[in-house]
Amino acid sequence: MTSNKLPTGKLLNTIKKLRSDTGCPWDIKQTPKTLKKYLQEEVNELLEAIDNEDTANIREEIGDTVYVLMMIAEIHSEKAKFSFADSLDEINAKLIRRHPHVFGNATIKDEEELRRQWQNIKDMEKKRNI
Repeated sequence: MTSNKLPTGKLLNTIKKLRSDTGCPWDIKQTPKTLKKYLQEEVNELLEAIDNEDTANIREEIGDTVYVLMMIAEIHSEKAKFSFADSLDEINAKLIRRHPHVFGNATIKDEEELRRQWQNIKDMEKKRNI
């Protein structure tokens, strides 16, 4: 097994090259909407691999899914909307906020209390975003 460091920089550089003026015509013309069907296909293939407990295929399909997700993020980055790193930072912050029993001082007695805590935090986040 490899280290915890994600090689997203290498993949991002590959995606940028594919979408550059000297890149691949197919990759250049993609949009988030045209990539939707590929994302659906890759997620379905990943789910099937999980159901089959096919470790090698799970690994491959995770990579394929991340590629499509990074393509969508890169298209948004090209328009100065957000980057893939922004998405990762956002989910990391959300996980920390929603787990105060792990990253803070909150305590929980059982899974039911954990679900209530999670839902309360999620509801507060949604109210702030309205």
